[in-house]
Amino acid sequence: MKTNPYLLGLLGILSACNRGSEGVSPTYRDLTEAVYASGSIYPRNEYTVTADATGLLQQRLINEGDTIRRNQLLFVLESAAEDARQRAAASAYRQAQANLGANSPVLAELEAQVRNARTRLANDSINYSRFRELYAQNATSRAELERAELNYTLARNNLRAQLNTLQRSRNQIQVDVENNRSQLISSEEAGRSTRVRSFVDGKVYEVYKDPGEVVRVGDQLALVGSSHQLYAQLAVDESDFGRIRVGQTVMLKADVYPDKVFRARIAKIYPKLNRSDQSFRVDAEFTDASPASYYGLTVEANIIISQNRRVLTIPKSYVVGSDSVWIEQGGNRQKVRFRKGAENFDLVEVKGGLTEASKLISID
Repeated sequence: MKTNPYLLGLLGILSACNRGSEGVSPTYRDLTEAVYASGSIYPRNEYTVTADATGLLQQRLINEGDTIRRNQLLFVLESAAEDARQRAAASAYRQAQANLGANSPVLAELEAQVRNARTRLANDSINYSRFRELYAQNATSRAELERAELNYTLARNNLRAQLNTLQRSRNQIQVDVENNRSQLISSEEAGRSTRVRSFVDGKVYEVYKDPGEVVRVGDQLALVGSSHQLYAQLAVDESDFGRIRVGQTVMLKADVYPDKVFRARIAKIYPKLNRSDQSFRVDAEFTDASPASYYGLTVEANIIISQNRRVLTIPKSYVVGSDSVWIEQGGNRQKVRFRKGAENFDLVEVKGGLTEASKLISID
């Protein structure tokens, strides 16, 4: 178990055992057991603003430290290619709409062909009826009747084909209108991508691009996050991780606030071991006042494991090995074992093997 002696000293839990000329005696004290952790302060809702379009950065409307609002304009990109695509899409959409309108030249030609086919069918129908009557009166030949019938059939089939062609053309133009509308919306969306806005209310912590620089899709533009909702991201040693629980009190200290201790509580425990330093990540939320929103502010912490009221304690510096001490008894020195309880950086709880009358000595 690791603890931070400086922080524990600020908390008022440093040892104060009775020391005299004859050695040190165990004393009854309040003992706070804590696990040491180190880490940094980060904002909630943190994210990196990235570019969704390619172009020249025309305007940068924010600086480090600025407070921003959700949907606020942050950057403006100038993109000739996007503008050209948007103009082309708008032109294609207008043309498709014109082809579907009342004055459509494409449909007007097809409708004229339908009218001609209807007229031809009407004429051939009358002619066919007339030849049937003549044939019934033996006034014309069978060949003439069949020719009139063939012309009527061809005219009827031609009208049906012209009507089908007109309907297919209408359907295709309608599809073209929808496709060109979708392309126009996409190009307008891409055009809006050249105007980069914030997703959150918060603060600008870092800006990566300046006006005049070329920006490509995916390039990082800025780092933003909450300016009020902060949390401590802590690293707990693997040997102490099993004692950490959600809800435990955390006392934090930062070098930029030399005379202040911040209170927090464990909010989340991550189960993955960081093999580079053999530690586990835990997050702590502030329960009282929090530090100013400085991104990555370094902190040291003590996670309170237990608070033991009036227990028999000895200075940890007198412990030999894991559970032994040297005592003086009857003018003789002897090494004895004791039963340990809770401990912190300075003190160890004695649960058996020593009394207040025991005289501890240090053997160099």
